[in-house]
Amino acid sequence: MVTCFSSADESAHYGFSVCMLLEQYRDQLGWERDGVVELGSGDATAISDVVASLPGLRVRGFDISAPSVEKARENIRARGVDDRYTVELGDFFDQADSSGGPQIATVISNPPYIPAPDRDILMPELWGGVYGNDLVLQLLKTGYDNVVAAVASYSDPVTTVRTAEDAGYRVANFLAMGLDYGTYSSEPKVRDHIRRLCDEGRGWAGDDEYMVAVALFTRNADVPGDRADQLLRALQL
Repeated sequence: MVTCFSSADESAHYGFSVCMLLEQYRDQLGWERDGVVELGSGDATAISDVVASLPGLRVRGFDISAPSVEKARENIRARGVDDRYTVELGDFFDQADSSGGPQIATVISNPPYIPAPDRDILMPELWGGVYGNDLVLQLLKTGYDNVVAAVASYSDPVTTVRTAEDAGYRVANFLAMGLDYGTYSSEPKVRDHIRRLCDEGRGWAGDDEYMVAVALFTRNADVPGDRADQLLRALQL
């Protein structure tokens, strides 16, 4: 049976953080004019609530999982925001490439970030590469002016932040939260790999907990501040 990933705590944190960051930087991000795009909509629970909370927000989401897209559309209709939130089945990066680059300034994402030696894990859709940050690194290289993305403490966050800096981004702000290991982080193969990454200095995690921050990476000169070092400190357990 094919299932959709669901985590109530993580979903609530992600949705709240996206909402707060979009609201705080409303004028600079320009989403009321242009909308935003989304990499990996999942079941759309979190962002459906955000769209409902921000009446001027329009979101165009993409997900490669057919069951997730089906569930997302169901949740979006139930929330009554299907006029402003759409989810398409397909590869986000394919659509970005085919359009000649990003036409919208802001992208949001809670990308798959489970690190493991390969994708032979309980839910392969959650695999984020050997270090867990493949998708967010790819996203930072796509060219959007503003990237609102989740960064996990055990998924080589230093490389993520330094790659963002090399691409001209600053961390304008973030919201961090501690989470317990769930079913997929607790899989022995994954847990052992996380411990090796942390021992190598590529992340931070406790025996049964880790941190996730939702951060606004921006190249917009109108958005003040750079909290990159604060972000990394917040992710350390």
